[in-house]
Amino acid sequence: MSFDYDLFVIGGGSGGVRAARVAAGETGAKVALAEEDRYGGTCVIRGCVPKKLMVFASEYPEMIDEARAYGWDVSQGGFDWDMFHGKLAAELDRLEGIYRNILKTNGVESFDQRARLVDPHTVELADGTRKSAKHILIATGGRPVVPDFPGSELAITSNEVFHLPKLPGNMLIVGGGYIACEFAGIKNGLGVDVTQYYRGAQILRGFDDEARGLVSEEMCQNGIDVHLGTNVLEMHKEGDQIRVKATNGDENLFDVVMYATGRAPNTDDLGLEALGVELGRKGQIVVDEYSQTGVPSIYAIGDVTDRVSLTPVAIREGMAFVDTVFRGKPTPVDHDLIPTAIFTQPEMGTIGLSEEAAAEQEPVEIYATSFKPMQSAFAGRSARVMMKLIVSKASRKVLGCHIVAPGAGEMIQMAGIAVKMGATKEDFDRTVAVHPVMAEELVTMRTPVRSA
Repeated sequence: MSFDYDLFVIGGGSGGVRAARVAAGETGAKVALAEEDRYGGTCVIRGCVPKKLMVFASEYPEMIDEARAYGWDVSQGGFDWDMFHGKLAAELDRLEGIYRNILKTNGVESFDQRARLVDPHTVELADGTRKSAKHILIATGGRPVVPDFPGSELAITSNEVFHLPKLPGNMLIVGGGYIACEFAGIKNGLGVDVTQYYRGAQILRGFDDEARGLVSEEMCQNGIDVHLGTNVLEMHKEGDQIRVKATNGDENLFDVVMYATGRAPNTDDLGLEALGVELGRKGQIVVDEYSQTGVPSIYAIGDVTDRVSLTPVAIREGMAFVDTVFRGKPTPVDHDLIPTAIFTQPEMGTIGLSEEAAAEQEPVEIYATSFKPMQSAFAGRSARVMMKLIVSKASRKVLGCHIVAPGAGEMIQMAGIAVKMGATKEDFDRTVAVHPVMAEELVTMRTPVRSA
């Protein structure tokens, strides 16, 4: 049987574009890709990239304060949201152009419209055109969702927060995950009066308790009004503001309310269930270790599978898919020991098990230190950082590494190599410290602070 294409990719995010580019450019496959929105996906257009640029922008007030403490005669003016927002939009346009050009130069045919599956080898585009392919790869990603409650339609999400026409005077952020906490820090740094509600007992659930506790403490010290054990009951419009009633009895007016309480896979109206593609409880596509669904010709990668929702993971899954299907080298994706950075303020970097998870698995030793870094201490600031290693008593392997500090994301990338290789505590000890830097503490902690 002949097909129009060897591969048809649905979704123009990082994972889908990488798989399409490599399949076409390096294996000679005939490839097409359909994207109904902007190329680049969540990460490039409404996630990692614009968020990190906003993090950079929000950190300058603190830098200016520190500069004065170091003897610089500097003054701080107001933040020009219009200038920054315009430049941000131009940068995202530039990056989207790069993604489109990558596909074009590698011979991938692009369709700027929605696609859905008709049968295991056929997709139908929004204009009614049908295309056949030997293999179909779904990489449609995910989207933020707002729970249904009175007034929920007044809330924005991380999709809209990049496009506010002006900076609000005050803002409520609902949620305790990394997206909520990152934007709380961003808006606070840009001069917005930020309140954060989280229904749980502590923010950043699932991360190491000690690390997230320090992040929470520093966020409060930085001026974010964090309310734990608190949720929204109802909201309604009152003039240009939103009146919010909370479960803790508070009732306040906010200029903007942003929800960051969860995401859902983009599997609606793709025609999957009619073809026998299994969906999970959250609507995610169920795949095996090779990203293959129960329908042999259909594969899925990235956030739509709800395995590990990180851009570099989606890219790895796309590469493994190409190896498996087009290079004849079956390649499962390794989802173990993935280093992660959370761009809260302060930043957190983590890899491996938390202290709590490790202690449930086996006896462990905990090596940890918290201190004022030299740069902040000299400036008279009270900010603290933390370095922590979780070590197996039996094997001496470092099971987890957690860093809360400026530049923690940069540090965890390097520490992640050692942990992924199975380094022991003694391997860390044998490494000569770089002095004076914060990260030297990772190799100078000799005595455990406790066992678990």
